Amino acid sequence: MNNLNVLLLCGGDSSEHQISIISANYLKSLLDATDNVNVTKVVMHESKFLLEDDSEINFNNKKEIVLKDGSTKKIDVVIPCIHGFPGETGDIQAFLEILDIPYVGCKKEASLNCFNKVTTKLYLDAFNIKNSPFCILTKFDDVNKEKALNFFSLHQDIYVKAASQGSSVGCYHVKDKDILLDNIKDAFNYSDEVILEKTIVHRELEVATYEFNGDIVVTNPGEVIIPENAFYSYEEKYSKTSGTVTTTDPKNLDNEIKEKIKEIAREVFVKMKLRHISRVDFFLTPENEIIVNEINTFPGMTPISLFPQLLTANGHNMTEFLLYILNDAINNK
Repeated sequence: MNNLNVLLLCGGDSSEHQISIISANYLKSLLDATDNVNVTKVVMHESKFLLEDDSEINFNNKKEIVLKDGSTKKIDVVIPCIHGFPGETGDIQAFLEILDIPYVGCKKEASLNCFNKVTTKLYLDAFNIKNSPFCILTKFDDVNKEKALNFFSLHQDIYVKAASQGSSVGCYHVKDKDILLDNIKDAFNYSDEVILEKTIVHRELEVATYEFNGDIVVTNPGEVIIPENAFYSYEEKYSKTSGTVTTTDPKNLDNEIKEKIKEIAREVFVKMKLRHISRVDFFLTPENEIIVNEINTFPGMTPISLFPQLLTANGHNMTEFLLYILNDAINNK
C-alpha cells in the first residue's frame, strides 16, 4: 500500500482557533498511529499557512506544498479541521478545489449554506423541516428595527444571533425590550445579517450523521445538558468551569422520538447535500415537538466532543472512519 500524504489544516482566525487545534491534535494522534499515513499539520493564522515550527508554507499547482527551503511535499488529501471561518464557510473548500486537491467533508456550497443561519432556515423551510420561528434583519436601519420590535412583541423571549458565526459568538438571549436594539447592533459587528429566533423551551439533542463503507449512518441522539438558567455560550461550551455535561445515552427518551430524530437527521444530510461528516442539533420541546436547531459541517473533534463519542457508541472506530473518508475524498472528488 502506498503512503497516504494527509495535510491536516487547522486554526483559522475565528474565535474557535484554539478548539480547532485541539480537534486537529486528536485527529493527528489517531492517524499517526496508523501505518502508511503521513500527516503534515498546518495552522492557518493571519493569512499564513504555518508548520508546527512556525515556518511558512505555500501551495503550488502540482498538489504539493512548498516549504521554506524551496523543497516540496506531495499532498494526496486535506482534512480542513477548521471550525468557523474559513473551514465551515466554504472558503477553504473553494481554495482547495481551485488547486484540484481532494478534501474530506462537505463541499463549498453545503458548507456555506449550513454555516449561514439565514440560508439554513430558508432551506429547512423549503424542505418543510421544522425549525424555530425567525426573523431576518439585513441592516441596522429603521425598517429592520421596526421588524425586530414587532417580532419581540410577538414572542417576548428571543435570541439575537449573528447570521454567520459559530459557537454562539454574537448571540444574545433577550427578554427585555430595552436591550433588544443594543444587542442587535452588537450582533451586526459579527455578521452582515442578523437573525432573531423565538426562544424554545427544550432538551438539546445532537445526532452524528456520517458516511461509512458506502452508507449514510445516523446515530442515536446524544444530549447536551446545560445547567438551569445557563446559556450555551462559547465560554459555557469550552470553559474548565462549565457545568454543562454531555451523554450518548439520554434518559427518558422514547424510542419513537429517537427514530423520528434520526429520520429527520438523514433527511437533512441528503437534502442539504452534506458529505462525509456532520452533526445535526435538535430541540425537543416538552410537547415532544422536534425542531432542527443547527447543522455543523465540521463538528468538534476533541476527545470529549459528542461526534466521536456518538460514532464510537454506534459501534464504529474513529480511525477506520477517518481512513474511509480520506480514501473516499480521493476516489470521488
